[in-house]
Amino acid sequence: MGTLNAAFYPERLEQVGDIETKAVLKKLATAHQALACLKATAESMPNQDILISTLSLQEAKDSSAIENIVTTQDDLYQSDSFERKYQTIAAKEVHNYAHALQKTCDQVKATGLITLRDIIEVQSIIEENSAGFRKLPGTELKNETTGATVYTPPQHPDDISVLMSNLEEFINRNELADWDVLTKMALVHHQIESIHPFCDGNGRTGRVLNILYLVKEGLLDSPILYLSRYINQSKAEYYRLLQDVRDTRNWEPWLLYMIGGVEQTSRQTTILIHGIKKLMQDYKQRLKSGHPKMYSHELLNNLFRHPYTKIDYLVRDLGVTRKTASKYLDDLVAIGLVSKHKMGKENFYLNDALYRHLQEKSE
Repeated sequence: MGTLNAAFYPERLEQVGDIETKAVLKKLATAHQALACLKATAESMPNQDILISTLSLQEAKDSSAIENIVTTQDDLYQSDSFERKYQTIAAKEVHNYAHALQKTCDQVKATGLITLRDIIEVQSIIEENSAGFRKLPGTELKNETTGATVYTPPQHPDDISVLMSNLEEFINRNELADWDVLTKMALVHHQIESIHPFCDGNGRTGRVLNILYLVKEGLLDSPILYLSRYINQSKAEYYRLLQDVRDTRNWEPWLLYMIGGVEQTSRQTTILIHGIKKLMQDYKQRLKSGHPKMYSHELLNNLFRHPYTKIDYLVRDLGVTRKTASKYLDDLVAIGLVSKHKMGKENFYLNDALYRHLQEKSE
């Protein structure tokens, strides 16, 4: 074993003591109500793939922004992850995050477990490397303004391996602690950030793990909680509270922050989904009344899965010819359901109403 950090060393989570104070328990009750409402609202959507496509990208966008990887909605939705064509490097990184979130979520739903292999895969997809856990010492977390070392995570690869194995056990063995699921989620997130097991991508991997844990425990069916927006909007507080636990071993402020984030973003995401459902119903009625022969569930889903759609997407999703896809899109422009935009050599067709709705809620 390597030399342990004298100031703070991540201990086995089930040993941290009685941390669910009266204030935490009160916050847990309202957070669970909000999360249950979100889950029910999502389940009422005819096609949850639409939510997964749009909301996982929004989650990815904000989680990446926390790491100063900033992209625009335009660059994000004009990029084509299927063809691996991206408007910017930042857009590519955001799409990598969304892919990691969606792929590992499917695996967790299939197995009912979150394994070290899953966690390593998340980081591997995000960073596009297979480096695995840190092997060399020297990692320090520094204050961006002063350059001073704020925290030194475990350095020796043996320490990292043991701690991550302990974390895997805690995640998957519910009998180790009787805390609420949201309390455990907050603890798991703090633990992986404190172990800091990777050379790069720790923050984004840890935020994917938040969503995976809620899916594993059945509080979400799909990765739609937009939690990174809350963290991005209070980034200084997020980092301060992470370090405050290391300095004081006082978990209450951190738990209240994370559980409060689940409550707030559950309510915001519920409103966002209601808006998407309302827009879809409006588009469905206008298509059926104006172009009943063109209308199909597949076309409607395409317009809401891709805020910026194009001929290739319709060909792929609807199984129609390029000529038919082009005619459909021109007809959609004519009745005002999309607007046409030339980007380089390609034409994109923007679902303006959906785009505005996503933009407003992200701000």
